[in-house]
Amino acid sequence: MPEFFAISIIVLLFSVILHEVMHGVMALKFGDHTAQAAGRLTLNPLPHIDLFGTILLPALLIFTGSPILFGWAKPVPVNPLNFSNLRRGELLVSAAGILANFGLAIFAAIIYHILNTLPQEFPALLGAILRFTVTINLVLGIFNLFPIPPLDGSKVLLSQLPYNLARQYQKLEQYGFLLLLILLMVPFGSSSLLQTILGFFVTLFSGILGF
Repeated sequence: MPEFFAISIIVLLFSVILHEVMHGVMALKFGDHTAQAAGRLTLNPLPHIDLFGTILLPALLIFTGSPILFGWAKPVPVNPLNFSNLRRGELLVSAAGILANFGLAIFAAIIYHILNTLPQEFPALLGAILRFTVTINLVLGIFNLFPIPPLDGSKVLLSQLPYNLARQYQKLEQYGFLLLLILLMVPFGSSSLLQTILGFFVTLFSGILGF
């Protein structure tokens, strides 16, 4: 339905923007003002829109009927050299976006279950939007946990590796997009390997949240 389609785009946009803003907010807590100076600590979508990741890719996935919908906003600039605690700062700044998406998924699930306990039936559209909010934020959170550069999971892992091993791991960054493309193209069952892995964990976490 057109209403669901329009609101789902807004939910996706808000989710990817909050993901990026939280990186900047956490960086600010560790003494880095780069994102703040760039005007990126705002939920106003205009400074965050990435033409491909925020608009073209989600639209392509929707119109092709893809079972997995995801996207991204323009990365918030962060300078780890400004962190008051480099290792801890890199870990928490990298994890902040992922935790924001999981937090949104949990919040939407709680609201959904609270509404289900009420004696009166709530609108079907609201239920569909809440379920979509849970799903899309699980997808974003799990996808970003992949330890493949430049995804947040790679930065979380990098922050915990010994120095010499971290330097070797950083060399993967130039091949990161290629690795993601391979995962997206390699068939596994009825979909790609990436979609299968995402689908498995989204189903797992959805079950934990009662969906």
